[in-house]
Amino acid sequence: MSRTARVERATSETKLVVELDLDGTGKSSISTGVGFYDHMLTALSRHSGIDLTVQADGDLHIDAHHTVEDVAIALGRAFGEALGDKKGITRYGDATIPMDEVLVQAAVDLSGRPYFVHAEPETMTPMIGPDYPTSLTKHVLESFAFNARITLHVRVLYAGRDAHHIVEGQFKALARALRAAVAIDPQVADVPSTKGAL
Repeated sequence: MSRTARVERATSETKLVVELDLDGTGKSSISTGVGFYDHMLTALSRHSGIDLTVQADGDLHIDAHHTVEDVAIALGRAFGEALGDKKGITRYGDATIPMDEVLVQAAVDLSGRPYFVHAEPETMTPMIGPDYPTSLTKHVLESFAFNARITLHVRVLYAGRDAHHIVEGQFKALARALRAAVAIDPQVADVPSTKGAL
């Protein structure tokens, strides 16, 4: 069974396409117009093993918010669609990732129940590069979780000086947690839930 999806989203603020393959090898082609976000989505793809294509055209003359948010929404929808009936998946995944002086933990449950818990330093450098506000990271993760209909917890256990490392650690921890959760468990033939549905 193919676990792939394509989602198109068009508003007065953005026009974009997201394609993914849960059973890929981590290949990506990312173009959002926001350089650091492209870097994070490339890392997400690589470390999750999910093939990912993102092509976005947004109102960057205003700021990055609409483009970053809408890509996260479409990415979540595509992820949820690609999961299909969830038969045979591992369902849960967690990872603790060091990023130099930063340590980040992510845990996911592909439960069908959207929930998000997030803990990162309250004070960080406000911008990474010329166009990525660090405040967007929480919004990206939350938008992804709610549109994918998953439970997601992300905690920066300790942080150092570099906002780049703090944000990148979160994306990489999420990637590794997703990699574990979407994996097919050879001991599970049906949906991994006592309810019989996720």
